[in-house]
Amino acid sequence: MNIDHFPRIFLLDCGAMHFLSAIVRIVIIDLVLSGDNAVVIGMAAHRLEPKQRRSAILFGGAAAIGLRITLTAIAALLMQISGLRLVGGLLLIWIGFKLLAEEEESHGGLKVAASMKDAIITILVADFIMSLDNVLAVAGASEGHLGLLLFGLILSMAILMFVGNLVADLINKFWWLAYLGSAVIAWTGASMVLEDSILKTRLESLEISALAEHAIAAVVTILTLSAAHWFHRVRVKEPKES
Repeated sequence: MNIDHFPRIFLLDCGAMHFLSAIVRIVIIDLVLSGDNAVVIGMAAHRLEPKQRRSAILFGGAAAIGLRITLTAIAALLMQISGLRLVGGLLLIWIGFKLLAEEEESHGGLKVAASMKDAIITILVADFIMSLDNVLAVAGASEGHLGLLLFGLILSMAILMFVGNLVADLINKFWWLAYLGSAVIAWTGASMVLEDSILKTRLESLEISALAEHAIAAVVTILTLSAAHWFHRVRVKEPKES
């Protein structure tokens, strides 16, 4: 065997290993960072009829692919906008409150409209807010390789559709999981608010520890769930008072 071939073979092996390691990193990133998005999909779509639910998840997921491709192109710019995480986090807290309040009312006997249009809008808004970190992480792992980037985007949407449908089925069987789902959404929103550059600078100046930030996020989550539950109780009493 010609020993001159060794460097070339070695380079090919290193290139293949680097490519495979990039794929593994992208898979892990998608599995870790797509979980909260899938919870929103399940929460938003589970009260629809099975056929409508599948359509909402499919159409919402397909639209989200286009959204993520757009986000990939402008993600670096968006992440530099001061206050973006703050507004996005507040919107997520609102979505967590809204979904749980509707779930409480539906479970309590009040008629709550569940339309495919509303589910798709909720999925898209939440996916836009929660996908920036995922998009940036996948873009970094792909290292400018277009094929790897597209693989990461498509894989993330496949995970969202599968896990989102699974979450919807579980919530239909175990209603109390709606509380857990809303808690995940509210916690994510609170964490985004605390990570925004506007608040982050002030928290650092006050020497607020990471543990204290987690405690703040926990308090916000508990208050969000309590507010949704309280809102349901008020709505239940309204027909009796009229």
